[in-house]
Amino acid sequence: MTDHTPACWDLLDDQAKAAARMIAYVVPKPLRELGPEQARALLNSAPAAEPSTPLDHVEQLTVPTRAGAIRARLYRADDTGRDGGNPALAYLHGGGFVLGTLDGADEVCRAIAAGSGWTVVSLDYRLAPENRYPAALEDCLDAYAWLTRTAPELGIDPERIAIGGDSAGGNLAAALCLHRRDADLHLPVTQVLVYPAVDGTFTAPSWSEFADAPMLTAADARWCWDAYVGEGHRGDDHLAAPMRAESLRGLPPALILTAEVDPIRDDAEAYAARLRREGVTVSLTRYPGVFHGFFTEIGVFAQAKQAVDEVCLHLREVARA
Repeated sequence: MTDHTPACWDLLDDQAKAAARMIAYVVPKPLRELGPEQARALLNSAPAAEPSTPLDHVEQLTVPTRAGAIRARLYRADDTGRDGGNPALAYLHGGGFVLGTLDGADEVCRAIAAGSGWTVVSLDYRLAPENRYPAALEDCLDAYAWLTRTAPELGIDPERIAIGGDSAGGNLAAALCLHRRDADLHLPVTQVLVYPAVDGTFTAPSWSEFADAPMLTAADARWCWDAYVGEGHRGDDHLAAPMRAESLRGLPPALILTAEVDPIRDDAEAYAARLRREGVTVSLTRYPGVFHGFFTEIGVFAQAKQAVDEVCLHLREVARA
């Protein structure tokens, strides 16, 4: 490490330090200086030639929404249980509302499908700043509603559908649960939130402590948030920032995972604490030595496998219940 390396990097393990150096090499400027198009060109993942988790069934889907069709991808470890209706996880990729694709979440969705026995349906959504709030949320709400209606045709049990996502996807998953609760709609059986962005105030200590963390700095996170909500946004809109909800009561049980070296960490953990105080069953795990984005990097971080295993165990327990 050099004299210019941020102090918080000392908390990273060797794998994470190596990954952080590689990111700094590949992405020479902050995201906010690159802008959306160049950032996407550098960071959006291409599909793997040979996935590390082969599956018997991967299907490309087109999902209707109020704004037009979006893409989705269905993953099933095997088709033996299709007739009976598998439980399913609707998964929303991360990327700060500005980046991210189905391909970027491909490996983690494969791993969850293989490890849990659940069908995983990865949902795309419109990105900012071209499509500001609530465009992405509306896509997710419509896609989830479509999934519940179409579930039997897809071999999915409509009574056992969960929602999950990482980073911006975690925000959208949490907001979806709030929207469906407020509208008195059938709720997901559980919510899996991986370092979710749940607050737009940027006041928790981790925003200062890890301001220069790898992958996501505090300044870049603010840039992503502004790209999503736009100028003059309402800071108390709980469907943009779920922590702003007047109440979190009545929401689905939650599994929340965080990374130690991440500006978002304290917000996500505060959300977990508040859910628990307001009567929601919550399991919270902080993964040490890693930074924001580790969860989807299968094969790069040992903690990614541990976190996916935890998600799979959680889903198996939900299915048994």
